[in-house]
Amino acid sequence: MMRTRDLSYWLFLAPVLLALSMVVIIPLVFGIYYSFTNWNGIEVGGFIGFENYLNVFKDKEFLDSLWFTVKFSVVSIIFINFFGLALALIVTSKIKTSKFLRTIFFMPNLIGGLILGFIWQFIFIKVFAGVGNLFGIESLDGWLSTTQTGFWGLVILMSWQMAGYIMVIYIAYLEGVPTELIEAAEIDGASPFQRLRYIVFPLVAPAFTVSMFLTLSNTFKLYDQNLSLTAGGPFNSTQMVAMEIFKTAFGESEMAYAQAKGVIFFIIVAAISLTQVYINKKREVEM
Repeated sequence: MMRTRDLSYWLFLAPVLLALSMVVIIPLVFGIYYSFTNWNGIEVGGFIGFENYLNVFKDKEFLDSLWFTVKFSVVSIIFINFFGLALALIVTSKIKTSKFLRTIFFMPNLIGGLILGFIWQFIFIKVFAGVGNLFGIESLDGWLSTTQTGFWGLVILMSWQMAGYIMVIYIAYLEGVPTELIEAAEIDGASPFQRLRYIVFPLVAPAFTVSMFLTLSNTFKLYDQNLSLTAGGPFNSTQMVAMEIFKTAFGESEMAYAQAKGVIFFIIVAAISLTQVYINKKREVEM
């Protein structure tokens, strides 16, 4: 009986392992190998060691895009999780339209990144300009034409798209909070903020770990929204790492160099993600 169970387990797991190997593991291994060569997409060429990696740390455009990506990710993670939790608290409260609101809040996540970028590009450029002309607000004219407004445009777009998705995660944990604890705290005279701080937050701590991991990975690897909203402009000042790597590979045909950038980017994201998960898990235990 035990052998049959073990065999069936591996039979069911085999398609997933095969797909994971073909799509992730094998390309990653080949990519790391190519990063040590002068591969141009057609011919592998010779082995050049760490030359590509050394050049990456001298590449100002890559370092600027990495710094912009880090700033964007930090701000976006705060905004997305704040609004996601706020929306979850709204729709889990005792209001009649909670199911309707859940649908409305989640819908932006169903829109493709490129389409979403073009929609917000129209809003930031045409709608903002119209409102600025109507009320005489000059600061609304020329949105996305500067690094600062382009940065906040990307943050707004990403927050609007992902807040509803993160809301669903928080809802799952909020609905698992025992009502008896909330009622007991209310009877004891705890304020709404105290109930939220000392009862709700500790019980939904695992949701913070999951949500921060998802928002971190999604904001760091952002490409399609960046392409359709600002295209990296002006003068590549809002260019994120994924776009910079893509341009190096397919715009400049430096595949091996782009692959080296990709490996470094992978290591950075993996290190930050694992550190974040470790810290949050540790805090869960302490709570």
